[in-house]
Amino acid sequence: MAAERSFGRVDLVKLIAAVFVIANHTGPLTSWNREADYALTGIISHLTVPFFFMASGFFFFRPAKDGTRNKPPVKRFLWRVGGLYALGLLLYLPVNLYTGHFGPGMTFGLLLRDLFFGGTFYHLWYLPALLLGTAIVHALRLRLRDRTILLLAGALYAVGLFGDSYYGLSAKAGALSGFYAQLFDIFGQTRNGLFFAPLFIALGAYAGNRAGDGGGSRSARWYGGLFAASVALLLIEGTVLHKLRLPLHEDMYIALVPADYALFRLLTLRGSRSRRRLRYMSTAAYLLHPLVIIAVRGAAKLAGAQTVVVGNSFVFFAAVTVLTLLIAAALAILALPQASPKPGGQRAWVEIDLARLDHNARVLREALPDGTSLMAVVKANAYGHGAVSVAKRLYRGGVRQFAVAEIGEAVELRKAGVKGDILVLGYTPTERLPELIRWKLTQTVIHADDARRLQAHGGRFKVHVKIDTGMNRLGEQSDRDDEILSMYRHDRLEVTGTYSHFAEADSLDPSDVAFSRLQIDRFRRAVALVWGAGLDPGRLHLQSSYGILNFPDLEMDLARPGIALYGLLSSENDATRTKLDLRPVLALKASVSRVHPVKAGESVGYGRSFTAESDTMIATVAIGYADGIPRELSERGGSVLIRGRRAPIVGRICMDQLTVDVSGIPGVRQGDTATIIGEDGEGRITAGEMAARTGTITNEIVCALGMRAAKRFVPEAGRRPARKALAGLHALR
Repeated sequence: MAAERSFGRVDLVKLIAAVFVIANHTGPLTSWNREADYALTGIISHLTVPFFFMASGFFFFRPAKDGTRNKPPVKRFLWRVGGLYALGLLLYLPVNLYTGHFGPGMTFGLLLRDLFFGGTFYHLWYLPALLLGTAIVHALRLRLRDRTILLLAGALYAVGLFGDSYYGLSAKAGALSGFYAQLFDIFGQTRNGLFFAPLFIALGAYAGNRAGDGGGSRSARWYGGLFAASVALLLIEGTVLHKLRLPLHEDMYIALVPADYALFRLLTLRGSRSRRRLRYMSTAAYLLHPLVIIAVRGAAKLAGAQTVVVGNSFVFFAAVTVLTLLIAAALAILALPQASPKPGGQRAWVEIDLARLDHNARVLREALPDGTSLMAVVKANAYGHGAVSVAKRLYRGGVRQFAVAEIGEAVELRKAGVKGDILVLGYTPTERLPELIRWKLTQTVIHADDARRLQAHGGRFKVHVKIDTGMNRLGEQSDRDDEILSMYRHDRLEVTGTYSHFAEADSLDPSDVAFSRLQIDRFRRAVALVWGAGLDPGRLHLQSSYGILNFPDLEMDLARPGIALYGLLSSENDATRTKLDLRPVLALKASVSRVHPVKAGESVGYGRSFTAESDTMIATVAIGYADGIPRELSERGGSVLIRGRRAPIVGRICMDQLTVDVSGIPGVRQGDTATIIGEDGEGRITAGEMAARTGTITNEIVCALGMRAAKRFVPEAGRRPARKALAGLHALR
């Protein structure tokens, strides 16, 4: 379960480390004691950047939920850190131009070296180093074990040491001196993503594999002792090297390695509450503090207070630190508004197990012929499961095609950052057609006249043509050849697909199967007609959920699973040719708000529809028909699970509450969880059971779940929500 743990102590220490970085660039003790300042800024503060590298390696390469090596989101990480680096380059471009950094002596080769290794500004080097170091460690982890990676990264670090703090030794050796001169021509210095970053990123990954194991045979006291001893050795090492005048730079020390590793293991022996805002603040402070240094200097000069503010090193450090942290806190508040209460603390909530969604998508894909891809149907808020999160999860799993009912649903997905092709299955009003182009959506052409409407609008649209093969709902009738062909001949319509819809795919009755076969034949005839006219029908799709289950061998380019994607059938009693291990993704739960006795003869609820025959213990559950619970469920034998046992619903279901008989369940109290759909211990209530009791289909039950019930995406517990504007700050966790 390590992958689900939070480590807020790391977030806190990262913010402290950011303050040490500010100290490193302001010299807070210089006015009083230069040796003490050197110990702080020249030695101790250099624990910070390796700590940042370790944090990135720890969280990026953390193991999967089952303890196996996780497949990290490399592209997303590189894009985010790369975006943050680009932001840093833009922020400091005016400063670099003012100081002449990009002056006449800046050749193209030097510019490349500056961008890929130097960062163009003194503290930005960390970002390209993180990018390169992470890429190196990721590539090694694809082929090698952790300890082998640590040996290789340690060797690179050793090479870097003799171009940094131990350079005085290599400078005295002729061959080594020439070697490092060539390295400096290429890299500028060895404090970069090749020699410095990989070791600490790999150590972070190594620590991540052991987080939460209690330290194995190592205790917190052991790691604390190792940290204290390593810091003492670091002070000795740094002081001796400084006095011997060996360092070219003072960033890489031997004792940094055990010191940072011991500190990180000490912080991650046990999980702790995530501190997202501190995490954002630390990155913002690191990125922005040089600008604050410039601003404080400028303000002091304008105010004539240079002696007081800048002349006193500690006052200068304090001013820069306070202002930097205030700005960082403001950015963190903007990026991360106050989190809403956890779903478990809500009156009612829906739990979505995205791991089960992944599983269902996989088994559906495996049931289809090779070459057939999934078009995930995420209409009606993904059948009540949360369209945005579901679509993003499926996209991460390789699904690139999505279908919705109407344009509003499609635009919502695009605004939330959902990628891939999104097909609008239904009619789009003329006044909203420009949105199809703006949001790069694909529109269904629902008949020939509709195609002419789109053509006349003047824009260029991507479309799928729908053929009516017997559903008699939407689509051009399959026997109207001229009208069908006309839809493919409009020069402003780019046809990228053609499809139809089964009417009886959920039935194995011979007459219904025969009708489905007729629909297949009609569809194939229409497609052949299009091909025969020299036109391209695009990607073909016909099967929805039951089409996949009952006609799995049908060779099409796409299949459109809806209800089956969410682990359900419309009716639990439906027979299907193909039996798949589909797992329900959704559970519905609510809190018990009151438990109280009702005496024999007393009634409960509106209309006094329930009268206790004997003394009864009643629990009120904070959920009702406004949350999607069918009102008639109380009259049809409905129940909920509390403490793993069924509690029958009694009395009428209200808009916001329902009542259950918990006389046979000892110990029920306020705050307990009632499971309306899902599992609790060995008890299980399915959406299909609820649908059967109320005379409807599962689809209606899950789609009707109200928007006010909070959603909890189970595998995402503890993760941080991304904010587009400041996504890079999150990437440097």
